[in-house]
Amino acid sequence: MGNTVNVKERANPLAETLRLRLDEDQLTNCMRCGFCLPACPTFAETGIEAESPRGRIALMKAVADGIMEPDGAFEEQMNHCLGCRACEPACPAGVKYGQLIEQARDAIEDHKQHKPLVKAARHAAFKTVFPHQKRMKLVGRGLELYQKSGLRKVARSTGIMKLFPKHISDMEKILPEASGKGVLEKIGAYHPAKGEKIATAALFRGCIMDVLFTDTNIHTVDLLTAAGFDVVIPAAQNCCGALHAHSGEAEGARELARGNIRAFKEANVDYIVSNAGGCGAILTEYDHLLHEDPQWREDAAWFAGRVVDVSELLVRAGRSLNFGAPSAGPAPEGDSKVRITYQDSCHLRNVMKSADAPRVLMRQVEGAEFIEMKNADRCCGSAGIYNVTQPEMAGSILDHKMEHVEATQAQYLLTSNPGCLLQMKHGIEKEGLSGSMKAVHIVDFLHERLQERTE
Repeated sequence: MGNTVNVKERANPLAETLRLRLDEDQLTNCMRCGFCLPACPTFAETGIEAESPRGRIALMKAVADGIMEPDGAFEEQMNHCLGCRACEPACPAGVKYGQLIEQARDAIEDHKQHKPLVKAARHAAFKTVFPHQKRMKLVGRGLELYQKSGLRKVARSTGIMKLFPKHISDMEKILPEASGKGVLEKIGAYHPAKGEKIATAALFRGCIMDVLFTDTNIHTVDLLTAAGFDVVIPAAQNCCGALHAHSGEAEGARELARGNIRAFKEANVDYIVSNAGGCGAILTEYDHLLHEDPQWREDAAWFAGRVVDVSELLVRAGRSLNFGAPSAGPAPEGDSKVRITYQDSCHLRNVMKSADAPRVLMRQVEGAEFIEMKNADRCCGSAGIYNVTQPEMAGSILDHKMEHVEATQAQYLLTSNPGCLLQMKHGIEKEGLSGSMKAVHIVDFLHERLQERTE
């Protein structure tokens, strides 16, 4: 993994940036005990030490100590990490590995010379589109036009999609119906609680969520109001910054965090509700993201302390809801109940520490049997845009995941994150299970059951 050299003497710019940016306390906290190894998906796939959290921390420390040069192989290992952070709950020393990997990627990106096409794509995504909600709506409108005008049918029938890499064309097949109108445009900004008010919750609508999963946002509002919460949707909110933080664009993530803190602080709410594990995780860590900014440190802590996943809030503080029986096809032979299973969102489980709440809600559904999937807590391979940037590793992880999915014989595969949902839909399609199994966001599943019970 590179030659042993004194980086400080050679004044390697990237090595110096890594030395300054990597958290020395976290690097030295790693005891090399190996508890993280069985928790790590990439180590499980390869068995290579460098593909583990312990191995990657050792590489980072070697660079920071000036005994190794950060070469192409070093960069490759940093990018191979899914960022699922399953190693953190497994670590007896409490090493904040997620922070280290983001610091390393941020340093690498500062010195990376991208090819023109990649540079243009990154600029478009991280600076032109994601930070601006109105532009995201334009993307949604464009996708909506593609899907509804007949262009999609033409693209598929003429074989145009074959010109794209297979993993891209595969993902195109399972994209949900896009919308140029988000939750605000469709239902407005304020929704009173049904019955006695418990508290006020603000919905974090997200950027991708709001153009590809608009109905999920609407259904989240319905569940919250039914459970006793006034719901507000601050119009000035923007992208959470997760994709920026995971891709070496830390300053962009910080700027987005400031915008969200400002928007939600003005709303003066009791809770900030997320329905996407990936978004929720970084929202809960705005205090760390801005800990070196004295102007925003206090408000960032205020914000992070109020972030909660929708399932967690419903279970922890909401009024009990009645969920009717699922309207699925025939149940497995000899069983009158519909079988449902669940794929954990890594960031919801490992960062937001909410694994039980979704299961509590699923077990409350009348006429449904919850089947715990083997290794449900292991990453599905989506990991933000990992399945696009690292398709081979993501595909291998998904193949093993689908073995456990199929073993449940479930009719519904539920999850709590849009990326996981798309990855699960891809897996179902890939394995030919679409006739017997459906992947659904837990919010949409519960909302449909609630509607059936109250009609």
